[in-house]
Amino acid sequence: MTPKLVIGTNNRGKLREYEQLLDGCGFELVTPRELGLIFEPEETGATYAENATLKAAEAARMSGLPALADDSGLEVDALDGRPGLFSARYAGGSRTSDDITEAEQLRLLLGELEGVADERRTARFVCAIAVAATGREPRVVQASWEGKIAQEARGEHGFGYDPVFVVPGTGGRTSAELPSEEKNRMSHRGQAAALARDLLKELTL
Repeated sequence: MTPKLVIGTNNRGKLREYEQLLDGCGFELVTPRELGLIFEPEETGATYAENATLKAAEAARMSGLPALADDSGLEVDALDGRPGLFSARYAGGSRTSDDITEAEQLRLLLGELEGVADERRTARFVCAIAVAATGREPRVVQASWEGKIAQEARGEHGFGYDPVFVVPGTGGRTSAELPSEEKNRMSHRGQAAALARDLLKELTL
């Protein structure tokens, strides 16, 4: 029987990405919700790595199964690195509520960058992934993805800030305009997930 790996998230878009990114990793991916668990960890860490570790450890503790979780954010240079750790709740919401829509987050970000020239709209996505299991110290990997912020949202794929993140070398397309296979090869989460595969292999040894 294929062992289960809990993906510590309530974000369906993120889960869909992991189903692609970790395809063939040797685990069946499940969410806390599918296990009947209420997963609402407090993200009190000062870094992406700390928050990822908190979530992975909590998912492993609650489920008794190996768990993987990430923390990621968008850092915009013209905004002194904001929204950063608060990317998912930048417009005043929280990671565990649905009261703030992604469209509202995008409007806030673009509004703050109104009048900022293209050459000053540099930004990056950062993703830290932690893997935790009972009796093992959590392990963390991290990757980033450089780009720029568009003047307006474009594209129907992806989630979060993908529609405003312009990817270099793609003819000016945003992350949300890229096919998922192309995005996953380049993205912060794709790069970190490739590194995390080695951590998952250690769980089967």
